[in-house]
Amino acid sequence: MGRLVAVTGATGFVGPHLVSALARRGWKLRLLVRRWSPLPSLPGVEAEIVLGDLGDEAALRRLVDGADTVVHAAGLIKARAPADFRTVNGEGTARLSALAPQARFVLLSSLAAREPQLSAYAESKQEAERVVAGRAGPWLVIRAPAVYGPGDRETLAYFRAVARGLAPRPGLKDARLALIHVEDLAEALAAAVECSLPNSVYEVDDGQEGGYGYGDMEAAAAAALERAVRSLPIPRGIMKVVGWANGLRQAWGGSPQILTSSKVREMFHPDWTVHDHRLAATIGFRARYDLSAGFRDTVLWYRRQQWL
Repeated sequence: MGRLVAVTGATGFVGPHLVSALARRGWKLRLLVRRWSPLPSLPGVEAEIVLGDLGDEAALRRLVDGADTVVHAAGLIKARAPADFRTVNGEGTARLSALAPQARFVLLSSLAAREPQLSAYAESKQEAERVVAGRAGPWLVIRAPAVYGPGDRETLAYFRAVARGLAPRPGLKDARLALIHVEDLAEALAAAVECSLPNSVYEVDDGQEGGYGYGDMEAAAAAALERAVRSLPIPRGIMKVVGWANGLRQAWGGSPQILTSSKVREMFHPDWTVHDHRLAATIGFRARYDLSAGFRDTVLWYRRQQWL
């Protein structure tokens, strides 16, 4: 019958890339798909579909029944109310984990979990990690940095601004951050699923020692778009006002916004680099894309889709 992996988050940004990477390694796939989400378009990939979400215990039972491994990649990155992060990211992880006590459980987390005091999102990601670390069965937590690439709508605004000649960034000197192309993250996750790693929290990035500065991002984006750009440092006070306004808009019924007051606190944290390189060393992972190649690939995809 082959090995069975149950996957959440298959219709998100990372999910389709992850599912494809697992399929290439010969895993049988069972995917949790929300009833209101379109089915993922995965040419050449066969998968069993379970309709439901992280609040649907019956669907979660069907998802994990007989699974050798559970890869939990679903989660909220923006929400109408702070409590929603805990409901989905924390309580949803706990519910799923409890229903699969013997399966190997792999959680896709975020570097934000290192700094839970910054935002409800970061706190909820750390809560999910605590749940997984308390399991009796085998587990892995893999913290991703900022992820970009084909299909990403959250960084599209940045590329559109650079296309107009401006490169916005937080007005913070000497800030550093790690980055990874979505296909590389998917390959790292799939390779980790294959390996017998000790239970632990791991971090992953594209291998750039010390991460990147915002100037590196500007240069790579400008080269990918083939145009000159001007750096636009935005003071924290202005970004706080924008974040406050976005929070007010979504409280009044608007769609959830990524840039809220808590996200501003995350953006002005000076160190989002990877501190732990055990995962790459153990699984022999080397990223296919450096920042220049990754941004070129992303821009080409945006243009093909007429997003840019």
